[in-house]
Amino acid sequence: MSASTGMACGVALAGRARPQAGRKSVARAAGPARDAAGSAVGALCAQRRGVTAASAMDEGSPASGLAETAATAAGLGRRRALVDATALAAGALALSGAPREVRAAEAGKSYWEVVDLNVDPEVLLLDVGFVQDDPAHGFLLGTRQTLLETFDGGKTWEPRVLESGDDLNYRFNNISFSGSEGWVIGKPSILLHTTDGGKSWERVPLSNKLPGTPVSITALGGGKAEMATDEGAIYFTDNEARTWKALVKETISATLNRTISSGITGASYYEGNVASVKRSSDGSYVGVSSRGNFYLTWTPGDEFWTPHNRANARRIQGMGFRKGAQSDGAGGDSGLYMLARGGALLTSESLFSDDFTDVKVPSRGYGLLDLNYKLGGDEVWISGGSGTLLVSLDGGKTWARDRTADSLPANLYVIKFVNEHQGYALGNAGTLLRYVG
Repeated sequence: MSASTGMACGVALAGRARPQAGRKSVARAAGPARDAAGSAVGALCAQRRGVTAASAMDEGSPASGLAETAATAAGLGRRRALVDATALAAGALALSGAPREVRAAEAGKSYWEVVDLNVDPEVLLLDVGFVQDDPAHGFLLGTRQTLLETFDGGKTWEPRVLESGDDLNYRFNNISFSGSEGWVIGKPSILLHTTDGGKSWERVPLSNKLPGTPVSITALGGGKAEMATDEGAIYFTDNEARTWKALVKETISATLNRTISSGITGASYYEGNVASVKRSSDGSYVGVSSRGNFYLTWTPGDEFWTPHNRANARRIQGMGFRKGAQSDGAGGDSGLYMLARGGALLTSESLFSDDFTDVKVPSRGYGLLDLNYKLGGDEVWISGGSGTLLVSLDGGKTWARDRTADSLPANLYVIKFVNEHQGYALGNAGTLLRYVG
């Protein structure tokens, strides 16, 4: 290593520990620009040590695209290398078009806080819902018959015990409110109903002939609701669940058996369960097969589910509707998103299109498990394995990491916004994060 390059590396490292001791051109670089400059110079130094510039930079760093240029600067003197790296990093920030808030997230801003819950560490939290007529009053669901209640917007939670009338240990999967009317579904098959904002709950009998186990319930108000099962049955009620109308003529198994020769990769005889189901505001559904090797869609008026091949060789972790198609009523359909194994995000422009585009996200290879939109803007969040939280403030075009849960030994399976101001991330080991903006 040349003397000038060695000195540049030493200054760069010293600048990270004590910015005031470094060169003025680096010490005065503001916030993200200074970090980007450090990354570029760090890449230069690492390249001189035989390490590739790409591996030396933090994934998603604004300076990551400067690896080749920084490496070329290896022969420059200390002053020239530092000035060039700083200028290039600042230029990258100026040209990137990244919103100010995204740059703040990259600099370490946290949008979430951890909520302490007094629950069994084996509990997996699965869903959260709030009474629309009282947004401070909500319920948190999970395995081991976990049902918690809050009256302060999710800052504190207390256990709520419901008498199920039997000795089974239920897994509460999904909750939905419309006004003060709410519904809860679980496994083994159970359906609970309230008309007074959760002060009292009534168990609604379900037929033993119900195809599959309920996995999704949507409150539509006035005694109306829509329920879907893991075998693809979709039912509608308009009289508080006294009677149900089937919206699909056959289960997914029957559909696959009829279409097995249609070229759907991974579909096999009787493989008819879905691991997850999402509903859009217009009543359309997308479901992911239990093995993650294909997905299915259904729109109101269809007699059957339509199976689709996955977009690439990676198994699907989760799917849903992009902004404008959310079940919160944000608007019309604008396509699908797909989360695939290995931390991949893909999007399509239409519910009826099998053409997906890869979106670059700083997942670090961890699995991405859920995606949701914050209401009232272009803010989008993804949750995933090992406490992964990713944020986009431009509708999903560019992404940054939120490090709130980096040190938590938990996977975040669900991320959900219940209104403009309230959001929650749920995981295993009784992990709950509350959005604080």
